Amino acid sequence: MRPLKNALRAWEPGAALSGDPLTNIKAAWPAIVGDEVAVNSRPAEIARDTLLVVTRSSAWSQQLAFLSEQVLEGIRERTGIALERVRFRVGRVTENAAALPRRTRPAPRARLQNARPPVQSLEAAFARFKEDVAASERAKAAAGWKECTRCGVRISPASGPFCVPCENASAQERDARVARLLFEVPWLGYAGIAPLVEGLTPQAYEAIRLQLLRRWKDVLERVRRTGGAQLTTRDRMIASSYVLLKSELDPERIAPAVVRDLLGDELHEIFYGSEK
Repeated sequence: MRPLKNALRAWEPGAALSGDPLTNIKAAWPAIVGDEVAVNSRPAEIARDTLLVVTRSSAWSQQLAFLSEQVLEGIRERTGIALERVRFRVGRVTENAAALPRRTRPAPRARLQNARPPVQSLEAAFARFKEDVAASERAKAAAGWKECTRCGVRISPASGPFCVPCENASAQERDARVARLLFEVPWLGYAGIAPLVEGLTPQAYEAIRLQLLRRWKDVLERVRRTGGAQLTTRDRMIASSYVLLKSELDPERIAPAVVRDLLGDELHEIFYGSEK
């Protein structure tokens, strides 16, 4: 049995894959941008789909800004994390190569066989980084990797037509279009909306429909609590769309009793009480 002190000495907190995206990016940073760039920059924060990188100087920030797409692609390849943009800010770079866990720290150059000589300037570091990116692109093209039809980034031959960020953006645009149609013409249903929105599945349609109904229910609940104070035209449109989408009936088939049943007596009185 190994002595406890030996087991503890060999244990490395950073060795296991973390569930935190920022931690994983930090661990892979030297492999993503290269050793020279890594010791002059560090991933500091993820806000929504944006990575904030702290650099040693404004020159590093400016140079890295020109290579943002390559940095994002490297993050996707090394960690599987899809981000949409990266920002750079000058600050203290404390998490450099010397501060990395042993498994992710670059090995001493004197011990590496066929190691490339260290660069002597910022321009040389970025020139090497761009050469590595270009070599990676050539290797991908030779291996049959295709381009995302939306942004042109190289993606695996087994993937769909879009990269992960573009696929997410496309899905968001699709959902927004479906939601707009359900608000304006809710009686069309899936059969009427599917021909107007490419790639819409029944499952996606139903998810958007339920999400809208929950959101509109919250709006109607607010109207009920306030007794219709400051009632707006949009509130009235939401009430109408809610009834049509909830009942899934054509407007001609909506009877007053159906409206009262779906809205309740209080809301029905607020919206239609003056129409007796």
